[in-house]
Amino acid sequence: MNKTVFERGSVGQIRIHVLPTTRFKTFAVSLYAGLPLGEQTVTTTALTPFVLRRGTASYPETTLFREQLEHLYGAGFGFDVYKRGNYQIVQFRMDTINDSFVQSDDSLLGQTFAFLGEVVTKPATENGVFRSSYVASERESVRKKLEGIINDKIRYAAERCMEEMFKDDPYRLHPLGERADLDGITPQSLFAAYQNWLQQANLDLYVVGDTSLAEVEELVARQFSLNRTASPEYKPEHVEMKTAEVRTVKEALDVNQGKLNLGLRTPITYGDDRYAAALVYNGILGSYPHSKLFMNVREKASLAYYAASRFDGHKGIVAIQSGIEIENYDKALEIIQAQLASLRSGEISELEMSQTKAMIRNSLLEMQDSAFEMIAYDFNRVLSGKDRPAEELLRQVERVTPGDVVQAAETVQLDTIYFLTGKKEV
Repeated sequence: MNKTVFERGSVGQIRIHVLPTTRFKTFAVSLYAGLPLGEQTVTTTALTPFVLRRGTASYPETTLFREQLEHLYGAGFGFDVYKRGNYQIVQFRMDTINDSFVQSDDSLLGQTFAFLGEVVTKPATENGVFRSSYVASERESVRKKLEGIINDKIRYAAERCMEEMFKDDPYRLHPLGERADLDGITPQSLFAAYQNWLQQANLDLYVVGDTSLAEVEELVARQFSLNRTASPEYKPEHVEMKTAEVRTVKEALDVNQGKLNLGLRTPITYGDDRYAAALVYNGILGSYPHSKLFMNVREKASLAYYAASRFDGHKGIVAIQSGIEIENYDKALEIIQAQLASLRSGEISELEMSQTKAMIRNSLLEMQDSAFEMIAYDFNRVLSGKDRPAEELLRQVERVTPGDVVQAAETVQLDTIYFLTGKKEV
């Protein structure tokens, strides 16, 4: 039993996606909970999983919580909070060994669902709300993560460029929320926000392993006690191209190395038929060691410590990042813009095309060796409404021509230039 396509179902407003396979020795389980990014909810939504990880009704103490994972033969449990398009996503993950490899009287998949269901729906409480000590300590956990961004100047510059580029768009919000809002969150207000989150979030539960859709549906019905009335759906991003002048933002901090970031817009998103061409475009521009940015800005001109680009198909963004000597700002910007122009004019070698396609091919093939990467790829279908199996995307990439890349390049429009410079320079 090694199917290659996820089977779909639903229970109680939870969408279920199951890939029955014996390829892996473990069960990979992911629960995605997504809400639209909003100023009123972003911080409480970010804080919620941090508090949920501290304890449940059956395992209210954190030590008991962790001991239960050990009883599940060292099952892995974790979560992430991030954004995709204008949605804030909380992802819970569990990785549990297949029953056939251990001596267990009870189904480990069943116990995994019992544990995850309780984490999400039956948290540890006191006086009907979250434990105050857990809320207080996890507020500090989130605060430290937000404060830590300023110490990572590469990440800080990338975040600030997006903030400036999307000043009037929810995408400007950081998925971990706002530091200024943390102190005002109480156990009562957070528990109320959590209950709303359970009702309103898009819920998608994935399982990859030696199981069936029917078994997973039965486990969800038994372990996820939710009385949801909402049936939300993700709305794919519609990119509005602007004709305003390019904005240049310079910010001074105590840094020795400058961070030059460019934010560009494209109407091409994951659901677009031109998506494969945009992937190849970005690969040639700056995703790989053979790319134009790496070769021309870093290697030939020796102007950058790093130079790369990233394509976000859920928001229609091409983001360029580079680390340069502060005095090289004008030269570096000129060469970066020259690479964008060269792609628009069709200066694309056969070697650049073949190497980029090979790198994308390797990435798509390697994904098949990881259950969680297969899950993450399929989740793109849920977010975008576009069903594009990896095999189909691979065929589309192979068919991309230099002309297709030029057409993709012509859609890319520079929006914001952000430069993090030293205080002495301003």
